[in-house]
Amino acid sequence: MYLEHFGLKEAPFSLTPNTEYFLNVQGYQEALNTLLVGLENCDAFIKVTGEVGTGKTLLCRKLYNSLGEQYHVIYLRMPCTTEMDLFFAVAKALRVKEYSRLTKPELLNAIEGKLATLHRLGKRTVLLVDEAQTLSPRALEALRLLTNQETETDKLLQIVMFGQSELDERLKNPRLRQLRQRIVFSYSLKPMDRHALGLYIHHRLFVAGYEGDVLFTPKALDMLYKASNGIPRVVNILSHKALLVGFGQGMHRVTDQHVSRAVNDSGSSTGAVKAPNLSLRPELQLGIAVLIVCGVGLFLFEHLGV
Repeated sequence: MYLEHFGLKEAPFSLTPNTEYFLNVQGYQEALNTLLVGLENCDAFIKVTGEVGTGKTLLCRKLYNSLGEQYHVIYLRMPCTTEMDLFFAVAKALRVKEYSRLTKPELLNAIEGKLATLHRLGKRTVLLVDEAQTLSPRALEALRLLTNQETETDKLLQIVMFGQSELDERLKNPRLRQLRQRIVFSYSLKPMDRHALGLYIHHRLFVAGYEGDVLFTPKALDMLYKASNGIPRVVNILSHKALLVGFGQGMHRVTDQHVSRAVNDSGSSTGAVKAPNLSLRPELQLGIAVLIVCGVGLFLFEHLGV
C-alpha cells in the first residue's frame, strides 16, 4: 500500500478498534476515568452513549484492558431479543455447564453460584455490553435482574453498557424505570473539535511509525474536520483515502486537495460518509495500479528470477 512511501510501519487509520491508538484527548480519558471510578465504587450500572463512529467500542476495549487482575470481565457484543438469550450469553461466559437445558430459575441460580465463587476468590465480575441499543426491553430488564444478585455488602455483578443514542430512548420505556434508577454514572461521547482532530491525526501517525515532517497540512486538517464533523470513524476513512490519493500522485504531504478528492470519492462533504463509491477517481485508480504493478514485479522476481 502507501506504507513505505510515507515511512509507516502499519496502516494508521484502520477501522479496527486497536487500543494502542487510544488518545487521551477531549472527553475520552475523562470517560475512561468515569468508568474506572464507577467500577471502583461498586456501582451496579454505568452507561456510555454516543453517535455512530464516536469510539464507543474502542473505549470499551480500553476499559477491558485497563481493569486489573482483581476483575473478572465478561465482554458481550451480540443482540439479545429475549431475557433467556441474555442469560444464556452470560452463563456461557461464566462456563455454566449445560446452561441451555436449564429453566430460568435454575439458570439464575447457576449464574449466582458462579458469581459467588468468583467473589470468594476475591474477583469482582464486570459485564461489558457493547452495542447495548440492540437489546430488547426484555433483555434490558434481564440485566437488572442479574444485578439483584449480591451479598450483604457487595454486588456480585457490575454492568457497563455502551450504546448509540437510541439506548437513551429505549430506557425511557416505563417498564425500565427500575433499571434507569440504578444507572449511577452516565457519559455521552461527543465528536472531536478541530484542535482534538489535529492531535488525533498526529497521534495515529506516530503510533503507526511515522517520524517525518508534518504530513497533513493545516488546510487538509481543516477540510477533514469540516467533512467529518469530528467523528473518528469518518476521519479514519477520509484520512486513509487522502493518503492513497497523495501516494498515487507521488506526493509526500497530504493537502486539502487530496482530502477533497477523498471526500468526493466517499460521496459526502458533510461528514456523513455514505457507502463507498465503487467508481474510483483517477488518483485512487493510479494508487491502486501502482500497488498491483509492484506486487506483480515482486512475485516475478521471487518466483521466476526475472
